[in-house]
Amino acid sequence: MSLFDYTLRELQEKLHNKEISVTDLVEESYNRIEEVDEEVQAFITLNKEAAKKQAAELDQERGNDDAKLFGLPIGVKDNIVTKGLRTTAGSQILSNLDDPLYDATVVNKLNDAKSVTIGKLNMDEFAMGSSNENSSYAAARNPWNTDYVPGGSSGGSAAAVAAGEVPYSLGSDTGGSIRQPAAYCGVVGLKPTYGRVSRFGLIAFASSLDQIGPITRSVEDNAFLLETIAGHDKMDSTSANVEVPKYTESLTGDVKGMKIGVPKEYLSEGVSEEVKEAVKAALKEYEKMGATWEEVSLPHSKYALSTYYLISSSEASANLARFDGVRYGKRAEDAKNMLDMFMRSRAEGFGDEVKRRIMLGTFALSSGYYDAYYKKAQQVRTLIKNDFEKVFEDYDVIIGPTTPTPAFKVGDKVDDPMTMYANDILTIPVNLAGVPGISIPCGFSGDGLPIGLQIIGKHFDEGTVYRAAHAFEQATDYHKQRPSLGGAR
Repeated sequence: MSLFDYTLRELQEKLHNKEISVTDLVEESYNRIEEVDEEVQAFITLNKEAAKKQAAELDQERGNDDAKLFGLPIGVKDNIVTKGLRTTAGSQILSNLDDPLYDATVVNKLNDAKSVTIGKLNMDEFAMGSSNENSSYAAARNPWNTDYVPGGSSGGSAAAVAAGEVPYSLGSDTGGSIRQPAAYCGVVGLKPTYGRVSRFGLIAFASSLDQIGPITRSVEDNAFLLETIAGHDKMDSTSANVEVPKYTESLTGDVKGMKIGVPKEYLSEGVSEEVKEAVKAALKEYEKMGATWEEVSLPHSKYALSTYYLISSSEASANLARFDGVRYGKRAEDAKNMLDMFMRSRAEGFGDEVKRRIMLGTFALSSGYYDAYYKKAQQVRTLIKNDFEKVFEDYDVIIGPTTPTPAFKVGDKVDDPMTMYANDILTIPVNLAGVPGISIPCGFSGDGLPIGLQIIGKHFDEGTVYRAAHAFEQATDYHKQRPSLGGAR
């Protein structure tokens, strides 16, 4: 039994009672990485020397161990800046960023809570992808079956938790990049309300959509971590000055009288039968617990995919313009002149998917096309947001599948971008509306791969989302199942 099969609270209790040390936890993490990461490929960079030194120092503070995440090892997605620890965003253009000058706000919060950063986690380059196959370092694998993808772009963040390499991790979610890999890897992943967690120090893909969030093995751990990283930040102009509740106090297990809306669009054509059956079985569990559900409609969700790729690619075109080999990024050698240096640095540094989205975004923002594409996409985005607000007038949460199918095999869709994009069709509307959404395990496919249940809430109402998720988790044992690489509880 791995130490990481215990909850974060259980680990803290063991630390406090001196049954284990911080050094034990850090050693457990690196031993597990040594054992399985050659197969899983969850990490890009390890922080071994600094983490072991920090663990030894924290062990000397054992009488003063009341910090929120004292001594608990964490993995951080590689697009979140960490001072003194290489940060690449999964791209060759940042392969020389060995010593960033500052920490992201969430990393500062982790440091203040005395968590120990184990390393930086694998991801699709600049968070652009749904399978982790767009990483320029290695394609991360699904711990349940390493022939399958872990999802993306936070594939490394989900795979590391599922494989027992770290007890929890941070990811980022632009169109489902926390929830989709969480579903594929059978763990818990939350995209908070836009503005709930500071984006300062997150390498931007699409600034109006990106949001950092927690990936854990249980709902309680997830709520515990969000309490630490959430909050207003003066360094982020999009950060919301809204009070952060104690989310763990929402975990009552009681959903009696809760009203659930189930969008008919989320169980329509394209969603596999085994995913539909798992979601229907989950709804029956909610009925047993005293909740009620009704079919609702989010009519503009059918436009979400095209809306998302126009907006996100347009913002990516602007955000990634700075990576030119001068201001940021690795510079091409032996360039003939300045223009040649710009062109070669970007051509050599960016992968095919990043180039594809930059080109699409640049076109959508160009003169003569802006109104027809980008402006219209923003107008449709408002309609999608209005759909959610209308449903939330009568319902507490919205529930449906996280993904249309379980994980697919490595290489199956890498040459078909449009099919790959469709994997995010159920998660993208949440980002466009800016509302919170969580994925929790709700079943398994015939091939033994996890299936995720998505629970969506009102703006800044993560507490209700957690309450619904925790009640289902307590009524089932899907979250206790472990892949062969992840050990067994």
